[in-house]
Parts: sequence; C-alpha cells; structure tokens
Amino acid sequence: MSTRMTYREALREALRDALQRDPRVFLMGEDVGRYGGSYAVSLGLLEAFGPERIRDAPLSELGFVGAGIGAALGGMRPIVEIMTVNFSLLALDPLMNTAAALRHMSGGQFSVPLVVRMATGAGRQLAAQHSHSLEGWYAHIPGLKILAPATLEDARGMLWPALLDPDPVLIFEHAQLYNMEGDTGNWETLDISTANVRRVGKDLTLITYGGTLGKALTAAEQLAGEGIDCEVIDLRVLHPLDDQTIMTSVCKTRRALVVDEGWRSGSLAAEIITRIIEQSFFELDAPPSRVCSAEVPIPYPRHLEEAALPQVSTIVAAAHELCQGTSA
Repeated sequence: MSTRMTYREALREALRDALQRDPRVFLMGEDVGRYGGSYAVSLGLLEAFGPERIRDAPLSELGFVGAGIGAALGGMRPIVEIMTVNFSLLALDPLMNTAAALRHMSGGQFSVPLVVRMATGAGRQLAAQHSHSLEGWYAHIPGLKILAPATLEDARGMLWPALLDPDPVLIFEHAQLYNMEGDTGNWETLDISTANVRRVGKDLTLITYGGTLGKALTAAEQLAGEGIDCEVIDLRVLHPLDDQTIMTSVCKTRRALVVDEGWRSGSLAAEIITRIIEQSFFELDAPPSRVCSAEVPIPYPRHLEEAALPQVSTIVAAAHELCQGTSA
C-alpha cells in the first residue's frame, strides 16, 4: 500500500527508524530539537526520543562536528546535521584531517562511523553565501563516502546503511527537494555503492544527481518528443563513483552529457568526463559534454539565479548539439 509523503517526511522517517533500531544512534546539530530542524526534518523527534538523543548544539560547526567524531570513536553512531553545505566549511578540518584520515593514520585500528547530513544547492534566492553545491569538493577526499539522494526512496533508504558503514558518510540533501511529494511503497534496504538508471534510452546518456535529476528527466521527456531517446543515470553515490554503470550506458548510447550544479572548473562533471575518455573513448560518437552552473557567485535576483543554474532548456540545447543527425 503506497503512502503519500514529502522528501522531508521521508528523511524524518529514516531518522525515526534509525533511532528506534539502535540506542547508540543520536542526532545532533543546530536547531534539530526544539525548533524541529532548519528544514523541519526532525520535527517531533525531540518529543519522541528526548534531549539525550536529539541534541541541540551551539552555533559552532567546528565544535559539534568534532564532538560527533569523538562520539563515533567512543562507540556511538552519531548523525550530525549541518544547516547548509556553506557552513560545513567551518568543520572542514575535522572532517578532512581527522574523520577521513583516521583509519589510514591508525593502520586500520580505528574507524569513524559518523554520518553528516546537510542541505546543498541553489534555487531559493538565498544568494552567494547560502547556495553552494560543494559536494564535488568533498568527493575529492579519500576516506569519505558521499551520497546525494534525489528521490523519496533514497531519502528514506540511505541513512541506515550509511550508519552501518564503518567510515564517515556525508549525505547531501538538495534544499529544493524538501517539499517534493511522491507515493511510496514498502521501504527497501539500499545498496549505497551504485548508481541507478532512472530512464532507459539509446541515443544519449544524461548523467546527473540530486537536485538536477528532475530537470534531467524532464529534459529527457521533451527530447523524446523530438526524436532523441535519453538514458538518465542518477549517480546517487558521488564517491566512490560507480564507473561500471556509467560506462555500460555510455557504450550503449555512444554519447554522454553530464548535468552538475557545481561550477564548471574542477567540477565533478569534469572528473566523470575524464573517466569516460579514459575508459570508453573508442566507443564514443561525439565528445562528452556538460551543463554546469555559471562561474559566478550565485545571484540573489530570481532571473539571474535561474540563468546561473542548469535548466531544462540548457540541458535540451546541449543534448541537441551532441546529437546532431540523431533526431528524427
């Protein structure tokens, strides 16, 4: 029997399930308790589980992420919520120099089973300091697993396997998705190591994740009406990347277009295209291409913000350029 809920509610159900399953699990972050979370994800959990397990933290990402690392080393299973990816930069030192490196630096004697959740992405007119998509930066760091749930099923199903991982897992929730609604069936335990083919096609592979998955699927439907049959891959796991799913699709369609809300220079899109060239160059009928955000601080005015971000129209235009001679 299906249930109608939002992406936000799916995340809340994931938190509730984890807290019920394991007494070592607790949630910590700014406003997660009495306020119910900056995006209302943890609403009602304080009343259900109490202040020992739903912990409001002071406004110090450096402090409470460090505390989460210590708790993980001490045998707990902390879920740390950071309000936005921008603020995670204040905790980059403990995340990169401690959490990601400790297994290596201890010769495998210690691991840091920490989960960090944070909102990412633009599109809400929050301007240059609250609109970054920095998950590609974190995907550069060995020792971190990077997840980007783009569907209700992934929002609900990724948290528990992330908590079971012995190493730190960062979950990036695109803020534009919190109000997304959908029908859900029975929840399944997810494999958080593979990409997912969201649409099967034969002419062009669209590779994307997170907040741009919906735009890619909409573009694919529009392109289908114009004679270009797109396969859409939702990466879901940004580090380590699932090369096999990407290459299998690209070898079938012989064309690849990466849609990435990150900035173009040094982007995750650039890494994916490089891997395609390295592994599948002779299967290609056209050079891989990408649609990224404009290399500007994200503007505040609505029309400029939209112009700076990947849109359905820019995805469609890039697809046409790649598939010249393919459309009917």
